[in-house]
Amino acid sequence: MNNSGYDLTAMTTAAARATGVNRLDVQPGDVLIVKTRNSVYAVRSLGESSFSVSGGWFDRTLGQPFQTTIAGCTWGGTVLKRDLVAACGMHLEFGNRVVTSAIQKICHFRNRTLN
Repeated sequence: MNNSGYDLTAMTTAAARATGVNRLDVQPGDVLIVKTRNSVYAVRSLGESSFSVSGGWFDRTLGQPFQTTIAGCTWGGTVLKRDLVAACGMHLEFGNRVVTSAIQKICHFRNRTLN
């Protein structure tokens, strides 16, 4: 381990094994329900890398769905896995810099709408 507290080999190995919902598997109209340690988020794909997000921080702070992008997933630090929209054990980072607590469960619904 180096002085910064990160082991590059361990991080590279973990990144290669990380599984979840891949960005390429999410189509416009798809809905992801993402349960984190602290919240539940509903994430609807609008296409063109844009998402409508409700729940968690967005409901507490804005009180309504918010349109943003998804930067990717992290392990709670600065290493970002951009090809994943959500993965259990990782943290979801939105384009507005909001980072969730660790993801516990993901449900991917194809072409659905939320009421």
